[in-house]
Amino acid sequence: MKKQEFEAALKTLLASAKESKESTGCIACERCASCVDCTFCEGSDRLVRSHYCKQSQDLVDCSHCLRCRDCLRANQCVESVKCIGSAFLVRCEGCVDCTHCFGCVGLRGKEFHILNQRYDKATYFALTAQLRKELGLA
Repeated sequence: MKKQEFEAALKTLLASAKESKESTGCIACERCASCVDCTFCEGSDRLVRSHYCKQSQDLVDCSHCLRCRDCLRANQCVESVKCIGSAFLVRCEGCVDCTHCFGCVGLRGKEFHILNQRYDKATYFALTAQLRKELGLA
């Protein structure tokens, strides 16, 4: 196969993948496209083995996420992007193995952080409850 043949075949393959909106192996999902082996998701695109996610895109092995994108093994996250192996994140980006973080960017293995600053557990929950109300996330 020559370079020109490869490039043409790849271009065709990419175009057909973008056109395909059919989901496979999903159970009780609504208004989703191009998902695989998901359950009870709504209004999402390109999810794989994810469950109870809503209005999200490009998640793999996630559950109970809302308006998240490009996450892997994330659980109970809201409006978070490119997070891996994390749970209970709100409006975070690029966090890995984090729990209970709010508005954090690029953290690794942290918990109870707001805007990348550490708080004790009680203070964290008090502040985030107020922030959720202010931001309309309650």
